[in-house]
Amino acid sequence: MKGFYPALRTEIMKVGKSKILWISILFFVFLGMMIGLLMFLSKHPDIAGKSSILGTKASVFGTPYWPAYLNLLVQMALSVGSVGSGIVAIWIFGREYSDNVIKDLLALPVSRYSFVVSKFIIILAWSIILVLVLFIAGIVMGFVVGLENWSWQIMRAVFINYFFSSLLTILLCTPFALIACMSRGYLLPVAFVILTLIVTQFVFVGIPGLIPWFPWAIPALFSGVAGRSASNTGLVSLLVLLITSFAGFAGTAEWWNLADQK
Repeated sequence: MKGFYPALRTEIMKVGKSKILWISILFFVFLGMMIGLLMFLSKHPDIAGKSSILGTKASVFGTPYWPAYLNLLVQMALSVGSVGSGIVAIWIFGREYSDNVIKDLLALPVSRYSFVVSKFIIILAWSIILVLVLFIAGIVMGFVVGLENWSWQIMRAVFINYFFSSLLTILLCTPFALIACMSRGYLLPVAFVILTLIVTQFVFVGIPGLIPWFPWAIPALFSGVAGRSASNTGLVSLLVLLITSFAGFAGTAEWWNLADQK
């Protein structure tokens, strides 16, 4: 791919000079702190006082111990991580149209596939940073809250599950990038991110038989948070997820290759 390394360096510089990276990191730190706060309220329900709403929200987060808390972090990574990686992909690709620089990029003597690959590398790295920030912030808050039953063995096993599930979720950001290119902006792909989150919840509640075939529900199955009865997804479900991810990547690459014809 002609000009891959210059394209990658350019993408790194663009992200490094943007405030969005640091805003997203701070937002995920905030989420980790909020999870710890709600677990603290679950541990000390008397602090919630007469606020029945706050007390109810804190109680649904389960027993205030490390195993339940770490499982909660996995659930948060699956839901918020999907939205986070989707928004990152939309911003990386959509900004070229909103800033009106897409024509300038296409005129450069650089392979268009180089631009696409470099952008997806940045999306992958950025998304991994966010889920790691969420995990670290959550662990720190767990110690601050003073949760009991800490175990390095449990933490190591949960982290492997957390990272693998998060990686599967991140891989599903490619369709959002394709929609951002096709719509030449932010609005439609952001709506699609929200729609997939809603449909995923609906599938879990209303059509459980569709779960192994719906890409955005599959990471939850592999993580085990959907329950033991739904954990046996097998190779077929993983294949569905990978095909969806590759289709989004290939579609985005082809769109850029033919962008001046659209």
